[in-house]
Amino acid sequence: MPELPEVETVKRGLAPTMEGALLVRPELRRPDLRFPFPENFEDAVAGRRIVALSRRAKYLMIELEGGDVIIAHLGMSGSFRIEFDGPGEGRIKESADPAVPGDFHRPRSKDEKHDHVVFHLDASCGPARVIYNDPRRFGFMALARREAVAEHVFLRGLGEEPTGNALDAAYLAARFSGKAQPLKAALLDQRTIAGLGNIYVCEALWRSGLSPKRAAGTLVDKRARPKQALVQLTDAIRAVIADAIAAGGSSLKDHIQADGSLGYFQHSFSVYDREGEACRTSGCRGTVERIVQAGRSTFYCPHCQK
Repeated sequence: MPELPEVETVKRGLAPTMEGALLVRPELRRPDLRFPFPENFEDAVAGRRIVALSRRAKYLMIELEGGDVIIAHLGMSGSFRIEFDGPGEGRIKESADPAVPGDFHRPRSKDEKHDHVVFHLDASCGPARVIYNDPRRFGFMALARREAVAEHVFLRGLGEEPTGNALDAAYLAARFSGKAQPLKAALLDQRTIAGLGNIYVCEALWRSGLSPKRAAGTLVDKRARPKQALVQLTDAIRAVIADAIAAGGSSLKDHIQADGSLGYFQHSFSVYDREGEACRTSGCRGTVERIVQAGRSTFYCPHCQK
């Protein structure tokens, strides 16, 4: 599933074309994705100018003049691509940067039968189409008023962003205090940190030298203050998310950037998807192991992550 860095990368890729453009009409090629489209969705957004693109957790926000916001989620395999009329119509990059080592897992779908939504735009660069492709159809789109977005059923109760200054060790200490819940599960709770997913939790725990099986409450002292290990974990979370965004996300399975290029962060994985390989911690002789927690794969080094 695309995680926060992938959605942030998509937002940044779409923004130059979509922001300020007139959404001439949306073309819905089926009545639903994971959920049915909102009633009268096409009429509600047609002819409206796109004011801005933003992101909350793993949700892409397309803000329209007049106060409506399209809330889009990529699900398991959703992606956007941009096509332009005229010379070079529909072109996308087909290959990765040769300077980056390693192989990509699989490019996302380019099969037009999975093109379920087309936003026809009148952009500053001319007519354009922003196409939403989703083979598994686990993505969805909703519509909300800007002033009510925070209370929308999909967004209500989300925790702090891992990119914002509000995420600090004191914030996590207040939520981890007294918790026997495994650290991995506590970090994946979207009510605590919004948008932090499986890949980047594994990487942040490795960077901070903490076991995913460790009880979250052990990182907080008896006065509910963060221990140094929690300070280091907080710094690692922020750093791994920043690094992943800078690398354009991770092109695992179906994720791809809006211009068709692939994210490179998977070439920097230290533990994720590296079962049986040597740990990359300096001086560590351990081997990366895979365990299952709450039905999800966890990758870590039991030798140096305590």
